Amino acid sequence: MTEATRRERLRAETERDIRRQARALLVEHGRDAVTLRAIARELGITAPALYRYYDSREDLLRKLAEDICTDLAAELNTKLQGIAEDDISAQVFVVCRGFRRWALAHPQEFTLVFASTEDALGRCGPNEDHSQVGDQFGRVFLEVAGRLIVGHPLPDEIGQNVPEGLHADLKAFQRILLATVNARGVEVDEQVLTLGAVYHITQSWVRIYGHVALEVFGRFPFAVTNPEPLFDSMLAEIMGGMGLSQQP
Repeated sequence: MTEATRRERLRAETERDIRRQARALLVEHGRDAVTLRAIARELGITAPALYRYYDSREDLLRKLAEDICTDLAAELNTKLQGIAEDDISAQVFVVCRGFRRWALAHPQEFTLVFASTEDALGRCGPNEDHSQVGDQFGRVFLEVAGRLIVGHPLPDEIGQNVPEGLHADLKAFQRILLATVNARGVEVDEQVLTLGAVYHITQSWVRIYGHVALEVFGRFPFAVTNPEPLFDSMLAEIMGGMGLSQQP
């Protein structure tokens, strides 16, 4: 092993140790506890030494958010492996249910990635290529959505109710979705992924995310002993609106 290779290996190990400790602080005490000083104290090094690995605390948090998204994507992909490729309805249910259950089991990680006020963190890490969704987790959802749209075009009436004021934004998002889905090996074009389809995907994600966020933060407007049936009925409505099976 050359000296340069040895240094690279040691640097990589130190970076992993830093992020491992940062995540432990996040899980146990929340985002505010993730400071360079606290991490350095736990690792037995000086805080200034951490700047050799990360430009700032925000840089470290972005990398941590990327790690979280990678882990979540891997967990969801593992769940998808046990489902037939042509059973799109089951795939949608598994991904959405998996996201909810992960969020409830990892509230601090969910908060960092999905409830951050910083755009970079909210998107699961920096996205220099604005032609694609900038996180692995988002691509899992879009890959399933792409297969769903290709195999089951939406009913015509869905595309007739897109608010005119949203056309420009949806058109831009349509280009991003097309690039991302095609990059995942699902061939689709504007004739299939219409503005109506993009609008429905966006509305569906807003509903799913909104339910999960309210549940994670305990903000339901009324007492719900078991929110899972409410979540499942929402998924069934979304699937039914697409003309698909309402059962997983």
